[in-house]
Amino acid sequence: MGRLILWCYFLWYAFFVVRYFDPSRNLWLTSLGISLIVGIALIISTRTGGGNSRLKPWVTFRLFLMPFCVSSFSALVKGRGFVLIFSPHAAENFLALGLCAAFCAFVAGVKLSRRSQPR
Repeated sequence: MGRLILWCYFLWYAFFVVRYFDPSRNLWLTSLGISLIVGIALIISTRTGGGNSRLKPWVTFRLFLMPFCVSSFSALVKGRGFVLIFSPHAAENFLALGLCAAFCAFVAGVKLSRRSQPR
């Protein structure tokens, strides 16, 4: 369930990035820089007791991806009337929500079909 929620967050982000895309090199480089700084801090914060425990690659990737998405999203929607992550245009919110709902339905369908198949 947790990964499904993360994928829905990403779909919401991707919908609005496509909708409000800005090719400004500074915006994306700044987001990348914030991602590196915060991602490294998150990696450091996950270390326990000075051990050399290694995170799975997908987990490490997400620790860098999330700050990139947050910083680029906030830069893209700045001054556009968003409240938290919600557009001032209801239709956009419903489309993004519909995208997430369709994805959840797809995942549920795949899981149900796997259960009904004989092993």
